[in-house]
Amino acid sequence: MTLIYIIIGIIAGLAGGFGVAKALEKSNVSNLIKNAKKEAGSILKDAKIDAEGLKKDKILQAKEKFLELKTEHEQVILSRDKKMAEAEKRTRDKESQISSELAKAKKASDDFDEKVTEYNSKIEILDKKQTDLDRLHKGQIEQLEVISGLSAEDAKNQLMESLKAEAKTKAMSFIQDTMEEAKMTAQQEAKKIIISTIQRVGTEEAVENCVSVFNIESDDVKGRIIGREGRNIRAIEAATGVEIIVDDTPEAIILSCFDPVRREIARLALHKLVTDGRIHPARIEEIVAKTQKQIEEEIIETGKRTVIDLGIHGLHPELIKIVGRMKYRSSYGQNLLQHSREVSNLCGIMAAELGLNVKLAKRAGLLHDIGKVPDTESELPHALLGMQWAEKYGEKEEVCNAIGAHHDEIEMKYLISPIIQVCDAISGARPGARRQVLDSYIQRLKDLESVAFGFQGVKNAYAIQAGRELRVIVESEKVSDEMAATLSFDISHKIQTEMTYPGQVKITVIRETRAVNIAK
Repeated sequence: MTLIYIIIGIIAGLAGGFGVAKALEKSNVSNLIKNAKKEAGSILKDAKIDAEGLKKDKILQAKEKFLELKTEHEQVILSRDKKMAEAEKRTRDKESQISSELAKAKKASDDFDEKVTEYNSKIEILDKKQTDLDRLHKGQIEQLEVISGLSAEDAKNQLMESLKAEAKTKAMSFIQDTMEEAKMTAQQEAKKIIISTIQRVGTEEAVENCVSVFNIESDDVKGRIIGREGRNIRAIEAATGVEIIVDDTPEAIILSCFDPVRREIARLALHKLVTDGRIHPARIEEIVAKTQKQIEEEIIETGKRTVIDLGIHGLHPELIKIVGRMKYRSSYGQNLLQHSREVSNLCGIMAAELGLNVKLAKRAGLLHDIGKVPDTESELPHALLGMQWAEKYGEKEEVCNAIGAHHDEIEMKYLISPIIQVCDAISGARPGARRQVLDSYIQRLKDLESVAFGFQGVKNAYAIQAGRELRVIVESEKVSDEMAATLSFDISHKIQTEMTYPGQVKITVIRETRAVNIAK
């Protein structure tokens, strides 16, 4: 029972404790609710205060924005009103102008109507007068026909025939007088231009020779040039193709060759050899090869200097090289480069007098004889060959035609073509400018060399001794000693049958075998 009481007491205590706890919890909840309501009221009050402040701020901002928009709108309206006012003003001005133009047009229309009425009345009066005049004219014609016994048509025909014959006679007389005067004037002007051109280009003429004199300091040098048993002089002659004449002339050696390039190479090579002091066959061949290269460079430099002096631009490099080669060519004894320069200057002066293209005329004058400097023989005349070269290297058609037509091989198509022909004749026909005999002599020497080159195995061929000797150098690999003798006979036989020459021609065939080794 005690246990039961204890359990009951515990349960009662628990129940009381639970009741007390509930009472305390309820009291705490009530307090919490009161506090929450109080805080909520405080928050609502603060929120209302903040809302009122925010509302006032928003209202102020809205009012400011409204005022700003109102101001902008007013400005837009004012600008639009201003533009409308200006447009209305322009419209009123246009209307006023149009009204003024309409008034003028109406006045002009009225004036025009008055003029038309006036002209119509005048036309009626003129028609009436014309009718009266035709009637009177017809009456006069009838009276004249009665008096003369001819109809008006017959009289008209007689008058026309008489006037036609008279007019034809006067016209023929006038045409004849005009043509005579034109011929006389043209001849006078042509003579004046040619004389003026010749006077303004008064150049000296130096006829090309076939020999050059090489001056030496003393006669002892002659022995070194000849060498032991003449080996040095033979080496020089074989390398250059120039005949070296060593005689009793003091301090001078004569170089003889029809080709100016060979003579110049021989002269420069001898100068270098004498200056250096080492003269032997190997050194001679080395110096001659270097001199040939130097001459090629000088040819190009001469061509460049020539075109610069004449004021010619844009010339192809190959044509410049051909112009440089003219320095070592001659035409009937006249130096070809000097002749071409003179023709170029003459063409420039004559073209200026005639009002033509001066630069084009000078260009054609310089290039007119380029066909005379080919490295190989050609069957074409030099004018046509020069024209082909000019076309190949991009020269204008006027220049090509002038080159090809300056000896009448083709038809002249441009005004500068006859100018080139005339200036070429002026330069070449001057007394002392050319020697016909020299040119034919040089051609004969070239023909001699060409005959030798026509045989197989020939390396070089040189006509020396003024054409009395032909030295032929053959390749030892292709021509034996026995073949060399046969070759000499064949060449001499061909020269006898195909060429005309004075005296005798000695043919010397040279065959040389060399064995060269280098010790290292």
